[in-house]
Amino acid sequence: MYEPIRTKSVDPRMGGHRTDYPRSSRSEALDIQLAGHLAALLTVTDELGLDEAAARIAVEVARLRGAQPTRAPRSPGHDAEAASSLHQRAHDLAARALLVAASRADTTVAILAAERMDAHAAALDLVGAH
Repeated sequence: MYEPIRTKSVDPRMGGHRTDYPRSSRSEALDIQLAGHLAALLTVTDELGLDEAAARIAVEVARLRGAQPTRAPRSPGHDAEAASSLHQRAHDLAARALLVAASRADTTVAILAAERMDAHAAALDLVGAH
């Protein structure tokens, strides 16, 4: 069977109490994660030159972070292969954002992420990469 533990557990906090360290709640952790996914999606959306979609995403990132996101300058045009890769990346990021938004019951972001997934899936279908 199992052998009983004979030594005390090692506590990496070196005598500190759990309250000595700032902890984020599950809700705060989900907000941080969601803002990160949306910021990554915003970067790819900016790179694709989808200004209207990027503006909507930026609003949600600002709401979650409490500050305007840093925006990357738009890159010059992309060839079909690069655009397809960017749409695939955007689709994947939108899917991650949708999962986190659903976990935190953020309907606004969930709808936005689902719309972005649909748009990027449609773009991939046009180039035959999906």
